[in-house]
Amino acid sequence: MLLKEFRIVLPMTVEEYQVAQLYSVAEASKNETGGGEGIEVLKNEPFDADNAPPDSPMKSAYGTYTTGQFTHKIYHLQSKVPGWIRFLAPKGSLEIHEKAWNAYPYCRTVINNPDYMKENFYIIIESMHYEDRGETENIHDLDNEDLKKRQVVNIDIAHDPVRRGDYKEEWDPTKFKSTKTDRGALTGPDWKTSVRPVMCSYKLVRCYFKWFGLQNRVEKFIMTQEQRLFFNFHRQVFCWTDKWYGLTMEDIRKIEEETKKQLDEARLQGGVKGTTASDDD
Repeated sequence: MLLKEFRIVLPMTVEEYQVAQLYSVAEASKNETGGGEGIEVLKNEPFDADNAPPDSPMKSAYGTYTTGQFTHKIYHLQSKVPGWIRFLAPKGSLEIHEKAWNAYPYCRTVINNPDYMKENFYIIIESMHYEDRGETENIHDLDNEDLKKRQVVNIDIAHDPVRRGDYKEEWDPTKFKSTKTDRGALTGPDWKTSVRPVMCSYKLVRCYFKWFGLQNRVEKFIMTQEQRLFFNFHRQVFCWTDKWYGLTMEDIRKIEEETKKQLDEARLQGGVKGTTASDDD
């Protein structure tokens, strides 16, 4: 099993990020869905202590969390994994289930393939959002054994390298300036130490894939893809500031409901959209 903690500093408040993230998830889902692939939303409903995750309580160094919003999605992947995985994987095995318990500022996401890989594959992502610049060393309240395994990866949404196929000028934080908030552009190597407001999204990722001869390669591929997704997604979150700034949670629930309808329609028509994997991943 691999264990990495990704830290993404952002020029916004923790309260703003709750809306920003949910708005951006809806938009990014539409950008990734089409041609028989993409995201299918099965459930989007409140949860409490009676239907929380099996290994509750959910917790961080700052408390425990028992209520929030539950979502269950299916990711229809196929072209979004390398050819060597498509060659080995039987039909239908590239449908990945994601269950997320969003008890903001904490969120737990469990990703697996219950129909084929069962207990031999899972990704668990624990996210904690906090008002700092990524300096908190054990925000997920890990024990000593996990702390020894954990690798910390700091993601710079402005200056980390961008894959050529992922780059879009409208998603470039070094070129975007918000007209509503006057934030940006994020220029200079030290922007993370000077921006205000500021917060950090701490994402702890546990990845396990048991398949003889492929475990290390697949786990490394998954972690590489997670870092790529976190990087690209949070570039979008910032560059969409003027789209989400000022929205309420009531606005977000309406957007999510409309997005579900659009995803159901888009998945059945058009061509494949969004992030795809190359065979050298």
